[in-house]
Amino acid sequence: MANGARVSNVPNWLSGSMVARKHVLFGIGSFLLPLLVWCAVSYLPFVWHPKVLIAAPGGADYFQVGMLVDKSVFDEEFANMQAQNLPVPKGEPANPIYLPAPHEVAKAFYTSFSKAPQQKDLPWLHESLWHSITIIFWGFLISSLIGVPLGVLSGTYPTLSHLSEPFIEFFRYLPAPAFGALAVAVLGIYDAPKIAIIVVGTLFQQILIIANTTRKLDSTIVEAALTLGTKRMRLLTRVVVPGILPDLYRDQRILLGWAWTYLIVAELIGTSSGITWFITQQARYQHFDNVYAAIMMIGIIGFGTDILLARLGRRLFPWDRSQKKE
Repeated sequence: MANGARVSNVPNWLSGSMVARKHVLFGIGSFLLPLLVWCAVSYLPFVWHPKVLIAAPGGADYFQVGMLVDKSVFDEEFANMQAQNLPVPKGEPANPIYLPAPHEVAKAFYTSFSKAPQQKDLPWLHESLWHSITIIFWGFLISSLIGVPLGVLSGTYPTLSHLSEPFIEFFRYLPAPAFGALAVAVLGIYDAPKIAIIVVGTLFQQILIIANTTRKLDSTIVEAALTLGTKRMRLLTRVVVPGILPDLYRDQRILLGWAWTYLIVAELIGTSSGITWFITQQARYQHFDNVYAAIMMIGIIGFGTDILLARLGRRLFPWDRSQKKE
């Protein structure tokens, strides 16, 4: 063949299947590697294990069974007991209490949903999660109802862009939690200020991102529509919005992730509630296995939601090549 080019005997459909399989394997590996590091730190004493879990106190008066002490303290007390011909303490290497092993966190996943909290006034994990999801839902919905139209209009009409975006650029640098006290004063101490913080944290970013996405629309399409006599409102509804819809959908997926990052701060405002309240209370009683389980549950819900939205996007916009790459 010319130029020495080689023709692959692998069919296109099989090649695509191999690429997809490789993508899945790398995706699984990206989770397995951190898990393996966590297992090594948890189960291999020579990797870290800076503490000693007391199994028998020996002659040390202040040692108790199940107590965690630093290795240096244990070694010093061990040497003292030997020097005084007293029973030596016994223990095994362990990690700090704030780093539970993977199997302990896995067990907490089950017990958090199947067993009532030890403190009667604490909510169940699923109740806390559902409350947090409702906060995210309403905060992001309100932000989108305002931000999407303003972003599309700013990206379409330069006059509106020059009028609004300087202030929006300024406001997006103001940290949303700084408005916490004001939100409580205006909206009360319950869920309203939490929703407001998520709105403040995502709205201004949303307007700028969507405006930028709108400007990327091929100008020849707009010029052709104007040449054919398309009016301004029809230009938006029939040309601009359909043209940017796949990219707009992808922007919203990314911005939804931002809303989750504001959740913990938002739920600390006013009355503590939701998954943040659960994490705070579990940490207070040093139930760090439950803390890790709750944090991971947030990640699972967010990541799972993004995967579902990505698959939905491929169904909604089959002509968009970038959706197929995800």
